[in-house]
Amino acid sequence: MTVTPATGNAHLLFEPVHDDFRLAVRRFVTEEINPHADDWERDEAFPRSLYLRGGELGLFAQGTPEEYGGLGRDCRLAIVMSEEMSRGHSRGVSMGFGAHNEIAKPHLVRFGASAMKDRHLRDMTAGRKVGALCVTEPAAGSNVAGMRTTATRTSHGWSLRGEKHFITNAPSADLFFVAAKTDPAAGHRGISMFLIERGTPGLSVEAMPGKLGRRASDTGHITFADCPLPAEALLGTENQGFYQLMQCFEHERIVIAAGCVGMAETCLADTLAYVQSRAHGDGHLSDMQVTRQRLAKSYMELEAARQLVYTSAWRIVRGIPSLKEVAMAKAFAAEVSFRIIDDCLQLHGGWGYFSKHQVQRAWRDIRLDRIGGGTTEVMYDIIAKQIGI
Repeated sequence: MTVTPATGNAHLLFEPVHDDFRLAVRRFVTEEINPHADDWERDEAFPRSLYLRGGELGLFAQGTPEEYGGLGRDCRLAIVMSEEMSRGHSRGVSMGFGAHNEIAKPHLVRFGASAMKDRHLRDMTAGRKVGALCVTEPAAGSNVAGMRTTATRTSHGWSLRGEKHFITNAPSADLFFVAAKTDPAAGHRGISMFLIERGTPGLSVEAMPGKLGRRASDTGHITFADCPLPAEALLGTENQGFYQLMQCFEHERIVIAAGCVGMAETCLADTLAYVQSRAHGDGHLSDMQVTRQRLAKSYMELEAARQLVYTSAWRIVRGIPSLKEVAMAKAFAAEVSFRIIDDCLQLHGGWGYFSKHQVQRAWRDIRLDRIGGGTTEVMYDIIAKQIGI
C-alpha cells in the first residue's frame, strides 16, 4: 500500500510509479501552466508548443503500447494525470490534453490498423500531432445514433459529408477521429469511425469562442464537404463504430470523474484556508458552526466520490466489466464536485465572484462535467438499464 502525495490517503490502487508520475505532473502544472494560466484563459487558447512539452515529459505515454514508445494501457496513470491537471489554474489545458490523449488517441490504439498506428501513434505520444474526437453534431449530442454525417463508398474509398459541433481541439488538431453513418437505415448499427488528416480537401474548421469555462481549450465546428477519403481511412470495422465509441467512453468517463475529484479537492483546500483567515465577528468565518458543518459535509462527499472513482478504476485494471460502476462514478463525481465548488464560492462571499480567487474559475469550469462525456441524465439511464429497469 502506498501513499498518494496529493491526498495523504493510502490506497491499494496506486504503486510507487504512479506516485512518481503524480509528482512529475504536479511540477509541470505548478511551474509551466499556472504562471501563464490567466493569459491563456483570456486568449482562449494555449500555445501549441505545450503539446510538445507534454510529449517530452512523457505525459502522453500512458495509453500507448510499449512497442510504440508508451507505458501501456493501464488507466491508473490517466487518473493520476487527470487529478493533477485539474488542480491547476487552467482546466482548459487539462481539457485539451485529455481530449487528445484520453479521448481521441484510444481509438487509434484500440482499433487502428498497424499501418495507421505506424503513421500516427508515435507522433501523438510525442505531442507532434494533436487529436480530436468528432462525434457531437448540431442536432445530435448525447443521442449518438441521431447523427447525420455520412460516409458513402466511392471507387477510391469514401466520401464524407456532414458537420460536427462543440469539438474540443478542432482548431489545433492534426488528426480527426470522426463518427459517420455508413448505413443510415441501420441507425446506431450503421455507424463507422474514420481517421482524417488536416488538409484533406473539403474539411474546414471554424473556431467557437465564448465558452463559459475552460476557456484556454480551443473548440470548433467542423464541416465535411464531400471529403474524399482513401479506403484505409476506415478506423476499425465498418458499421461497428457505435460499439467502438462505447468501449472508449468507459475510459473517458472515469478520467473525467477523476478530474472532478481533483478540482473539488483543490477548491476545498483553498476555501479552508480562506475561512480560517477571514475575520468574522470576534473570530473567523471558520468558527461558525454552519461553516464547519458545510465543509465537513463537502469533505465527506469528496471522499465518497474519490472512493467510487478508485474502486471503478480497480475493476477496470482487473478487466471486470464496469459499465454501471463507471457511469455511477462519472455522474456522482460530477454532481458532487459541482455542489462542493458551489458551496466553496458561497463561503468566499462577494470575493468568490471576483477573479482574485480561483474558486470563480473552478465554478465555471466544473459545470461542463455534468454535460461532457455523457450528461448526468444519460449516466442515470445507463445505470437504470444495468440494474434491469
